[in-house]
Amino acid sequence: MGFKTIAKLGAMLMLGGSLAGCIDATVDVDVTSETTAKATLTQVMSADFYAMFKMNNAESDNPTEFCSEGDLVENADGSATCTLVEEGTFAELAAMEGEENALFFTPAGPGLVRVALPTAELTGELGSSDDMDAETKQMVEAFFTGHAVTIRISGAEVTETNLERSDDRTSAEIEIPFLDLINGTADLPDELFAVVRAK
Repeated sequence: MGFKTIAKLGAMLMLGGSLAGCIDATVDVDVTSETTAKATLTQVMSADFYAMFKMNNAESDNPTEFCSEGDLVENADGSATCTLVEEGTFAELAAMEGEENALFFTPAGPGLVRVALPTAELTGELGSSDDMDAETKQMVEAFFTGHAVTIRISGAEVTETNLERSDDRTSAEIEIPFLDLINGTADLPDELFAVVRAK
């Protein structure tokens, strides 16, 4: 799984189908210099569903993988956290992903970098509830209710953004409920962006 996979956010739905709704995900893009960044994808599966997931895998001939790449931690409360980190120069990260890049870094002035994520990548990965029958839609809504993806961009200072800037101005983020993406009701601009002063 590469940096593009993190950026596209579809990777946060590794399990596919309804079980993916039992995961909360955070993508944190940290601009570490004028030419480098670090991206961290964190997925948390709740205790109830992690227990069910392990039980189903133990009984299955074709087990589903959770955190096949990254660092898996089984928490004391029974939940599980999967963390995947990638870092390098903007050019190196782009080179990993081939010709199409989902996360864009562009110079924005002395010491400044503009980080942008087209929102079509978000809505396109999850599909649409319009294609579901009533029973499937009800099941999906039950699984995805209360779960969200958080996108955070950080650095020494966020000077401009269309996300919610933190009080200390070192990061900006947005939390998007999965159901809003599936139902097509997420009120998102064409891209999410932040102009960041590099560390």
